[in-house]
This record gives sequence, structure tokens and C-alpha cells, in this order.
Amino acid sequence: MTSTGSSAGGPVIREVATYDIRFPTSRELDGSDAMNPDPDYSAAYLILRTDAEDAIEGHGFTFTIGRGNDVQVAAIEALKPHLIGRSVAELCADPGTLGRALTGDSQLRWLGPEKGVMHMAIGAAVNAAWDLASKRAGLPLWKFLAQAEPEWLVDQVDFRYIADVLTPADALSLLRAGRAGSAAREEQLRERGYPGYTTSPGWLGYSDEKLTRLAQQAVADGFGQIKLKVGAELADDVRRMKAARAAVGPDIRIAIDANQRWNVGEAVEWTRALAAYDPYWIEEPTSPDDILGHAAIREALAPERIKVATGEHVQNRIVFKQLLQAGAIDILQIDAARVGGVSENLAILLLAAKFGVPVCPHAGGVGLCELVQHLSMFDFVALSGTTEDRVIEYVDHLHDHFETPVVMRDGHYVAPTTPGFSATMHAGSIAEFTYPDGRFWAADLAQTSEVKSSKETSDEKSTSAASAAQIAEEAAV
Repeated sequence: MTSTGSSAGGPVIREVATYDIRFPTSRELDGSDAMNPDPDYSAAYLILRTDAEDAIEGHGFTFTIGRGNDVQVAAIEALKPHLIGRSVAELCADPGTLGRALTGDSQLRWLGPEKGVMHMAIGAAVNAAWDLASKRAGLPLWKFLAQAEPEWLVDQVDFRYIADVLTPADALSLLRAGRAGSAAREEQLRERGYPGYTTSPGWLGYSDEKLTRLAQQAVADGFGQIKLKVGAELADDVRRMKAARAAVGPDIRIAIDANQRWNVGEAVEWTRALAAYDPYWIEEPTSPDDILGHAAIREALAPERIKVATGEHVQNRIVFKQLLQAGAIDILQIDAARVGGVSENLAILLLAAKFGVPVCPHAGGVGLCELVQHLSMFDFVALSGTTEDRVIEYVDHLHDHFETPVVMRDGHYVAPTTPGFSATMHAGSIAEFTYPDGRFWAADLAQTSEVKSSKETSDEKSTSAASAAQIAEEAAV
């Protein structure tokens, strides 16, 4: 579905191209954890193409772990009627209108509302719009947001369902206060970068030797925090935590992540069993929807001085609001591609600022590091004004597939300077890893089919030989 040129009002979105992109990370157990033992990191990817003379495109995506990525792409496809023909100038001048329009479609809304596959698709489209707007402004997204007028930023936020704790007036006050000293913080960001932590040593499928080697390398690379996946077998977790603590020493933080594995009581007992190795936080100890469960876990673990973190699978600003209201978390973890894009993440950052809860984003996956760095950097420069107790997750996977990959220096994210949201993937990577017809997958599936066919032929021959022997034996009798 495409439009037929510019409207009288100027250039428009003429095409929305979608791609099912998958990487075979399960083969090396990269990304493995207690709930997701064999992820194939994937992106449901879209490109907004315009008929403007500058040919600037908006790129966006949402993250999945393999099967079902086709479903996610189909959800993005369903948004095309809302995107094609939309004025480029109007969209870039007010990207927040797109999120409200997409979540306001009553028939699509029925599939949520504002949660699940449909909401993630909306997030991908909204992120592509922000990518387009910041590219056309000639600024990296973090700077595009940080220099924007507070009144304009407030207009980008949907306050429906959160106005009982965060009003537009509250948000405006926070953003105006955040402007004080922003120039000095921007200079600090450009010189030092934003602190990161790494999960690369801690995947559940890694051997103790690999864990130890990568943990030591992380410290050598300047990281002050690493993270381990836990929750499959307690004895294994105790052994791995002991090895990690021995590898990094007493002064490096070790966070642990259960990826929603436990019931509430089990989360408390299991985490206490690891307390001797001084875990800094326990992440996703139970269902991301269980607000009161998180509150109970946090209260029970307070004497152990172990923080509770969650947010990677929290579905919208409303659930974040309630987690904060209930005092259920010490660390709020935004995700750049789980909720409704930049616009909704602005709402969540504002909520966190009002409650004084530090934001430590979830990243890794495909391109999540590239995206979320912009949100944290905006937060530091123009909202919270601090990096104290704040770190961005970093995983050393798949960055080479992006035109402007993250750059790490001494354990810190270097501030991007290229215009946009750092979401643009190399055309060659898209061509190679689009599923199932890209070069990699076409060859892989052909090989798999050949091996399967050879095995079936071998099995048939074995069955035929066995049958012949049985017939001969029966004839002899």
C-alpha cells in the first residue's frame, strides 16, 4: 500500500516497509536465561519512506526472541493506514500525535488496550517517527529532546490514566527544573559518557570458566557492575555467584536477574540464599504484572539491603505508575521497544523523576542499547540531572549490524553525535537476516531440509532392511 505523491501540504509518508529480521543467537546460548533458554534475537523492523527531496527515512523496530516475530511484523503492517499519507512536516513537528492516533483506533485498541503485540508495534512506529524528526532536525535524539522547550515536551506525553499522580503542570515543573545546569551536564556527558553495566558474562548457558573470564574482562574494560542470570537451579546459582564474586572482587556490583521465574515466596527465599555474595539488585523476581508481589518481595529483602528492579516487560505507563505508587521497586527499568515508543517513555521518565526512583534501562537484544542510550542521556541532561545509582545495561551482541552502533569507553556509553535515534540497520544485514528468505536463512533452511531428507532416506533404508530380515526369518521358520 503506497500513496501517490506529495499532498498540497508538502511531503508525506509514501511507504511503510516491514521486515522480519532474526539472528541465530541460540546456537551459542547468547541471551540464555531461566525463562528463555534458547532465544534467537529478532527485530520486527519498519522504515518510513517519504516523498521529500531529502529522502530522509525514519527507522524503528521492536524486539522479540524468534518465533512470533512474524506476528509482530503483521501487527506493524496493520498500522499502515494510519501512517501512509501522513504529512511529514506535521509528524515531525508533533510526533506525540501519532501515538495518540494509533492507540486511539478503537478496533486495534481492542487487542490491548495499550499492551502486548499491538502496543509494541505502535512503539516501533512511534520510534520511527521520532527517528525521522530528529534526523530532519540534524540532531541525535537525546539532544533533540534535551534542547526542546519544556512546554513542547509536555505536549508529547499522553497523561490519560496517570494524571492522578502526574499532571501536565507537574511535568512542566519537572522539565523546567531540569533545564537548570543542563549545559554543564551536556558537556560532562560528551566528555565522560553515561555509565553502563554489562550482562555479557552472565548468560545462564555459559560455563563457569567463561563466566569468570568474561567477568574479569568486564572489570578490565571499566565496568563497575555486571549481571548474572539466575533461577534455574539454586545450587548452580550459588556456585556461579561465588565464582563471579571471586572474579570481580568485593567492590564491583553484581546484579542478578530471574526473568520472572519465581512465585513471591520463592523469590524471597532464593534471593536470600544468594545474599552472602552481596547481590546489588534482584531483577524481575516474579510476574511483571504483579505489583503487590514486587512490593512484598521488596519489603522482605530490605533487611538484606538487596534492591528490587523491574520494567523490561512492564507493558505501559499505567503499570509503572502503580509500581511507583505501591513502593514496589527500587530501580525502574525502561525498555525502548516494549511500550509505545519515545512518547510513552517520556511519561515513564517523568513519573520516575516525580517519585525520585532511579532509572536503569534494560538493553541488549537487537539494537536496544542503540536506542535506550538516548533516553537516559536526555534524562541526565534535561530531567533528573544525575547519573547517581543509574546505569544502562550493555551487551556486546549484534551492534555491527547498525550504521551508528553504540560506542563504549571505559565502561561508559559515548554520547551519539549522528542525527536520529541510532535505529538504522545496514541494508546488507537486513538482506542477509530477513526470515525466511534472506541469504543466511535461505541457506540455513535449505541445509536443514537436506539433512532432514538424508536422515529420512537413511531411516527408510534401515526400516526396509529390518523388514527384509524379518521376512527372511519368518520364511525360514
